Amino acid sequence: MPVLSMFYGLIIRMQSEHGGKHHIPHIHVIYGESESVFSLEGELMEGEIPQNKKKLVEAWIEIHKEDLQANWKLLDEGEQSFKIEPLK
Repeated sequence: MPVLSMFYGLIIRMQSEHGGKHHIPHIHVIYGESESVFSLEGELMEGEIPQNKKKLVEAWIEIHKEDLQANWKLLDEGEQSFKIEPLK
């Protein structure tokens, strides 16, 4: 699963899932030993994450929504994704 970005201890990944579990474009967020799944609208779909980290992920998604949608399309078409700037 390609890593799109890393910041503040968060690792953001995305993979295309034809017929997969979530059925909508989403990212996987790894923080420590836990993993959560967010829609590209910023909704926490699965998993747990500390509230302060959740707010960072939501802000990052909002800032980079177009890049995330472009990456989803690339991966869906079997192409390589591209890195997205971290929060600073």
